[in-house]
Amino acid sequence: MSAGHDAKAAVARIRDLTDRAYAGQPTGDPAFDGLGYLLTEIHIPRAVIDDIVAGFDLDAADWRPRSEQDLLRYSYHVAGAVGVAMALVMGIDLADETTLDRASDLGIAFQLANIARDVAEDAAADRCYLPVEWMVELDIPPGQHMHPAFRSRLSVMAKWLSEMAEEYEASARWGARKLPPRSRWAVLAAAGIYGDIAREVRARGDHAWDHRAGTSLVAKLGWVARAGWSVLRRPPQRRIGRDGLWTRPRLERAG
Repeated sequence: MSAGHDAKAAVARIRDLTDRAYAGQPTGDPAFDGLGYLLTEIHIPRAVIDDIVAGFDLDAADWRPRSEQDLLRYSYHVAGAVGVAMALVMGIDLADETTLDRASDLGIAFQLANIARDVAEDAAADRCYLPVEWMVELDIPPGQHMHPAFRSRLSVMAKWLSEMAEEYEASARWGARKLPPRSRWAVLAAAGIYGDIAREVRARGDHAWDHRAGTSLVAKLGWVARAGWSVLRRPPQRRIGRDGLWTRPRLERAG
């Protein structure tokens, strides 16, 4: 975060611009004017956008997860809720809570991959999204997880994150069958590309953060091709369950 940046004021401004967008008023900001226009075409409950803004709130408060459930809640707010909004844009009915859960799972999978990849970068910025309970379990002192002496233990946590990301990715892939073909193609390709990031971090073990994990252009094109082939084939019939996965708050809570 840059010096002199008032994060809380920035979040307050986001909330004000969101209020104006939902009221159909011009905001003077292209992103929020775009949101206002989108809302004339598609109903996105305010609760969904508020859930996204809540992620900014957590970062503004320099929040750190204590438990695995905290980590998943954060991942929902900064990415899972975006998946829900995108599913609505792609034509999923607001009443189809099951598919919206799968859309949330996709965002959570992406965020878990990001966290695994960016441990070193986050530490350099004095941020940490690894649950405190994991640190305690692996006997890593607070703030010392990037010390070379703890690298092997840190790679264990990266493995946990990768395995969690795969579970949420698998759930999202099954849910994508409800999307229109072009949207399903995009989602399946993105799931594979981001999934490769988590898998690469896990495969590197103790060397996961020697340089930033990513996917090559060839690998990305491969996922685009595979996703396209998946769309042309009959959607998978074997149901992938969500047992044990974190579930987003119901939209009905907003009334």
